[in-house]
Amino acid sequence: MNSPFTGKEMKLTKERRSMDFRKETFEIVFHYYKCGDTGEQFTTTALDELNMNQVYNQYRSRFNIPFPDEIVRIREKYGLSAAKMSEILGFGVNSYRQYEAGEMPSVANAKLIQMVYDPKYFMDMVGLCATLDDKAKLKYNQKAQSLADERERNLFNLKLQEYLMGSHFANIYTGYRNPNFEKFAEMVVYFSEKIEPFKTKMNKLLFYADFLMFKQSCFSISGIRYQVIDMGPVPNNFQSIFEYLANKGEIDICTNQFSNGSTGEQFKARKDRPFKADLFSEIELETLAKVAKAFKETSTNNFIELSHSEDAWKNNEKKKSVISYEYAFELHAI
Repeated sequence: MNSPFTGKEMKLTKERRSMDFRKETFEIVFHYYKCGDTGEQFTTTALDELNMNQVYNQYRSRFNIPFPDEIVRIREKYGLSAAKMSEILGFGVNSYRQYEAGEMPSVANAKLIQMVYDPKYFMDMVGLCATLDDKAKLKYNQKAQSLADERERNLFNLKLQEYLMGSHFANIYTGYRNPNFEKFAEMVVYFSEKIEPFKTKMNKLLFYADFLMFKQSCFSISGIRYQVIDMGPVPNNFQSIFEYLANKGEIDICTNQFSNGSTGEQFKARKDRPFKADLFSEIELETLAKVAKAFKETSTNNFIELSHSEDAWKNNEKKKSVISYEYAFELHAI
């Protein structure tokens, strides 16, 4: 961005600032452009959104308020319109639609939304809704019961996936997303298809994809936590997750022998298992493509060195800590 006073390019500056929202105070990494000659500060619409998203995310995390994508997902699994979900929950006619678009629900309304994630509670709310006729109630209850039955049938796999990803609430260590095993699995499929990386490189690709997405939007893609090991940042439980995906036929992992006698595990896509692009937003797909293009030709050893240059690794290396996504704002390699 150029200065309106001098026409010179201004430097993007980041500093810690406190901002207030709903009588609460939050510390964020505030982004702005600074004119070197006048000292004046400027933001763009994109930077304003980035700054405010940090505030909103911390507020949602502090009060356990669902994020817009969760609010959409809860409604869609019952096959309802936003207006109909508002009716069942007793909200104003446009409230649910506005919450999906990013408006912050009250703590009380947020609890109701979270409760109806469980089909049993959803059926209770349907039963209490005085504006629905018996035919509509029967229809919605049948759908909810079908979802409850399906979850019961798949309970073992669902619990295992929750264990592998970590059943954490969305916070700064998940990139303000609830852990989403399905999207994480698709990220592995994507990089297996585009690059066929070895395991160490796969871990770095996943890290850069999630953290680059957060740098741009204040949200990760997968909601998985990353921690530090000697070879750089890795997803939590990565070894178990990769073995699970291979055993389920989502990817192939081939063991290769090198000339020095060492071995490496290489990820390859299966022809009968295409990447599910429809699970991702446009910006998420663009982020995956950008990471694949940037690091496609990067060797594993060079990739380790790049990841070691990141503050996310350097500041957590001694304690092997879980990495805060706030380090995304300081990415160097991409």
